[in-house]
Amino acid sequence: MQYIFRFFILMIFLGLPFPRLAAQELNCTSVDVVSPQVQDISAQAVFRNMKDAIYQFMNNTKWTSDNFTNQEKIECSIYINITAENSMGDWNATMQIQARRPVYKTSYNSPMMNWQDNNIHLLYQLNQPLYFNINTYTDNITSLLAFYAYMIIGYDYDSYSLEGGTKYFLNAQTIVTNAQPAGEKGWNPQDGDQTRYWMVTNVLDQTYYAPLRKAWYEYHRLGLDIMYSDFTKGRVEVYNALNLIQDVYNDKPANFNIQLFFNAKATEIANIFSGAPNDEKARVMQILNAIDITDIDTYSKLKPSN
Repeated sequence: MQYIFRFFILMIFLGLPFPRLAAQELNCTSVDVVSPQVQDISAQAVFRNMKDAIYQFMNNTKWTSDNFTNQEKIECSIYINITAENSMGDWNATMQIQARRPVYKTSYNSPMMNWQDNNIHLLYQLNQPLYFNINTYTDNITSLLAFYAYMIIGYDYDSYSLEGGTKYFLNAQTIVTNAQPAGEKGWNPQDGDQTRYWMVTNVLDQTYYAPLRKAWYEYHRLGLDIMYSDFTKGRVEVYNALNLIQDVYNDKPANFNIQLFFNAKATEIANIFSGAPNDEKARVMQILNAIDITDIDTYSKLKPSN
């Protein structure tokens, strides 16, 4: 046990990624399928069955070649809201995807994704099996779930090593490419600027978005993960990461991936800097006022105190 403790301390100071040790990668702790717009009793049975199938699919699929201990599994949750029934087995919906990451030597879990996908079309029959093959489009529901599984894993790996999640983002991009001929919304560039297509295309774009991935790594690995021993130093690293994000914003102001970052991180950032000196709060607020005006009320606690 003492060896293991020393090993992880060494990993922290060398800035190396943690090794993964047995089991599937995701711990999808919560799956909900709600349908306030659909009162049909038979449909409710299908929704309950869909919920169970999604839970099993997310938690039992082997998404990587790495091994995870139960403690290392990536926590996530999925909330599907059925908004309209086109016919039995054919629904429109929204999907809320959330993911979390433990912060080293704390009980705190840092939010990694908090996104609602509004372009969801589901075809699902009672007891329908969910089969996934990375090289083949089967149906929209499995492509959606697999896409977000790989995005969650990619972001997790990126937080432990610089651009460590690339191969999982590439898997997500493969899913996008395979799904495009089906004509479902969200997979094609013309479907809007806040879609699955742009989510993964942007994250793999080295021209504009490499600093954002560097910021993601520094924010988590060099910032949050050292706060247990030196909170002030970790806070400085988070501030440096925000500076990098501002550089991306200056090049690409209308930036979906920056929005994704702050959807997950706004409350956390406000908490991190709430106890900072006034001059530090002022510097942080200058950045946030420029690049995340949407969450400005969340940052109210960063106003310099008298």
